Amino acid sequence: MSKLKYDHVFTSEAVGSGHPDKVCDQVSDAVLDACLAADKDSRVACETLVAHDLLINAGEITCKGMDQINTENIARDIVRDIGYDCEDLLFWDQSFEYMSKIHEQSPDISMGVTEGMGLYEDQGAGDQGMMFGYATNETPEFMPAPIAYSHRLLQYLDTVRKEGKLSYLRPDSKSQVSIKYVNGKPDHITTVVVSQQTDDVPLEKVRNDIVDLVNDVLEPTGLLRSDTEYFINPTGSFVLGGPYADAGLTGRKIIVDTYGGVGSHGGGAFSGKDPSKVDRSAAYYARHAAKNIVAAGLADKCEIQVAYAIGVAKPLSINVDTYGTGVVEDQEIQDVLESGEIFDFRPAALIDDLELLNPKGWSYREASTYGHFGRDIFPWEQLDKVDSLREKFNLNVVK
Repeated sequence: MSKLKYDHVFTSEAVGSGHPDKVCDQVSDAVLDACLAADKDSRVACETLVAHDLLINAGEITCKGMDQINTENIARDIVRDIGYDCEDLLFWDQSFEYMSKIHEQSPDISMGVTEGMGLYEDQGAGDQGMMFGYATNETPEFMPAPIAYSHRLLQYLDTVRKEGKLSYLRPDSKSQVSIKYVNGKPDHITTVVVSQQTDDVPLEKVRNDIVDLVNDVLEPTGLLRSDTEYFINPTGSFVLGGPYADAGLTGRKIIVDTYGGVGSHGGGAFSGKDPSKVDRSAAYYARHAAKNIVAAGLADKCEIQVAYAIGVAKPLSINVDTYGTGVVEDQEIQDVLESGEIFDFRPAALIDDLELLNPKGWSYREASTYGHFGRDIFPWEQLDKVDSLREKFNLNVVK
């Protein structure tokens, strides 16, 4: 029996690049980018904390070129690039105190990962745990509509802010989109919420301007209706924001980073972790597989769970769930994934397949905002296995 839930409203939230938690994610991933540029075999687990006039880096990094990497300069550059670049914001790139408590990775963790590095059979997972990948054909990016549209709103608001089209916008922002599903498909948007940090300007102007921007983004979806409700800065003035007003931590927005609450989540965060940490790389690969499965027409939606033991290369389990939408049995898809014929979930193999140690045309810092999934600039979003899947399952019709 199908697990589809009909005629319901589902809501997802997103946060902008200036949100305190996202400031941390970007700093952590910028440190990772610098480490991989210096030494592609770096082991990185970089955490960031921001608070009122304070930024701290902590964690474990083993990198041959670490003595040439200035993490304080990276942090200040990222904060400035986000838009915290003037004293009026109270937290800005030249004002905060910086601290670093970074040390080398424990040899107990490294054992079983580094020693088998590059060998598909021997390089073990960098941690235990389970990861999930998900895809649905309800949007062009194969993402659930509520989180896809929430991210689109904030990307547009950030663009408008950085281009100076609305000079009073400040970096901190959040969005939320609620969608009514009828017969399992998006039918219309019931509610849009935007909380946008601004200069001290009249609230009515802020609300009118942002409603216009929201409509610019969402009208092309065809899901807006005359009774769609808008809540723009619903508490009133939003002038004090960012790390001045709220502390932030790396990895605290795991649902924003993935599928907006649709499907399952294994609990592991992404940012600041090198690809040997399967929390990140296997979640990327599971998304890669799920997206190709849906794009191949094998199902309308697909969720993949994969589990690992630290230091062990072969996944402990792979599970496939198409929520009753598959054109073949879930077990048949699962058998193909477990065979390694099209997708190889061993850590060294998936890192090599996605070229996660050699980013080309993208960076981990870019992935840390607006969601890690749904943008074609990333290798895990490429539909390069569709033909192989169609051939394997004798599918001749492109859905």
